[in-house]
Amino acid sequence: MSDVTRILDAVQQGDSAAADQLLPLVYDELRRLAAHRMAQEAPDQTLQPTALVHEAWLRLVDKDGQARFQNRAHFFGAAADAMRRILIDRARRRQAVRHGGGQQRTEMEELNIAAPHDEDELLAVHEALHKLADQHKVEAELVKLRYFVGLTNEDAAAALGISPRTAKYYWTHARAWLFREIRRAKE
Repeated sequence: MSDVTRILDAVQQGDSAAADQLLPLVYDELRRLAAHRMAQEAPDQTLQPTALVHEAWLRLVDKDGQARFQNRAHFFGAAADAMRRILIDRARRRQAVRHGGGQQRTEMEELNIAAPHDEDELLAVHEALHKLADQHKVEAELVKLRYFVGLTNEDAAAALGISPRTAKYYWTHARAWLFREIRRAKE
């Protein structure tokens, strides 16, 4: 049993000090995953991986500072979901008219228009992922862990409790399904 699982069990048993021990154990891994995810964002992104981890942590614990997770896979799945929701919320907010949605940034030094933002892609993936979850819940969780958190196939398989071969099959199917769904939505 890993330290994370042991601490999560202690939290479930009502040990209030155990939740305080959880963040230091998972912080480096969450920070690495957030950095990987942020590297895929638009170059003008102002959110830093550290801020993403902290904001996700605040969403993961309740008002009393207690984390309520069944096991390691449940925790990292919830962390992936929290990071995904944060990025989705930021993308939606940036696209809102009152926040300059639909406008492109121009640099004063250069008169060229900055590279297009990836918010449209992120929102399209989010919508398609929601539909995928209705039909194939485990595949949707795998996509969250791989696409939004940046886990490897092996790490995501371990987090979900499935074999790497099954995870590879699910990943292939989910990518094809999402591609078709996103293309259909654009038409």
